[in-house]
Amino acid sequence: MSEPVFRTIGEATRGGIVAVCDHASNNVPDNIQLGVSAATLEKHVAYDIGAAGVTERLARRHGIAAMLSEVSRLVIDHHREEESDGLIPMSTDGILIPGNIGADREKRLDDYHRPYHAAMDKWLDEAQPGLILSIHSFTPKLESKPAEDRPWEIGLLYNDDDRAARHAMRLFAELGVTVGDNEPYSGSEFNATMNRHAEAHGRPYCAIEIRNDLITQERGQARWAAIIADVAGRVKLALETV
Repeated sequence: MSEPVFRTIGEATRGGIVAVCDHASNNVPDNIQLGVSAATLEKHVAYDIGAAGVTERLARRHGIAAMLSEVSRLVIDHHREEESDGLIPMSTDGILIPGNIGADREKRLDDYHRPYHAAMDKWLDEAQPGLILSIHSFTPKLESKPAEDRPWEIGLLYNDDDRAARHAMRLFAELGVTVGDNEPYSGSEFNATMNRHAEAHGRPYCAIEIRNDLITQERGQARWAAIIADVAGRVKLALETV
């Protein structure tokens, strides 16, 4: 396996703000045949649409060093625990992934998941950030549940540690943003990366879900990166003054 598992942008400042993006890419390594169409790889099931663009702008325009996955979550989901049933999805949002049926779980863990998280461990240990941003996006509707609207512009997810999330929700709301509290997913169920790299170390974090129709284009990505960078800076200041 020679293809990159992740990439970093910028230099992390000790005690500063960093960003991670687990679902940045829809890349499928050449040695893996998922048996899905090219159209499926452009859908949200393959990656978090717009999330990479927001994360890249946080790094390049706002000085927030970033680490981004380079492997589609259809290959292996970096935002799942190793034992999770959804780690290598056989179906997702009603779409069958035939190439994952009978996949070599240990090989994919060794090739992709473990190197990604080992690198993140090292990166964060060296940076000792004052705040971690985990950048994701979500669909306005699930294909499997088209009648259910998801009206939030941004959602803040958390498990046990809601210190940063509470400040962020208040600050986003003050800017007129429609904010979801543990929406559209609950961080008590889906918080693997931040559970491991933030909560387990006592590091404050904001796991941010952005509705993807707001960030499909560069203009939206730039706008939301600026909003998030502003809020993140004020969240970090609020945490430091408690």
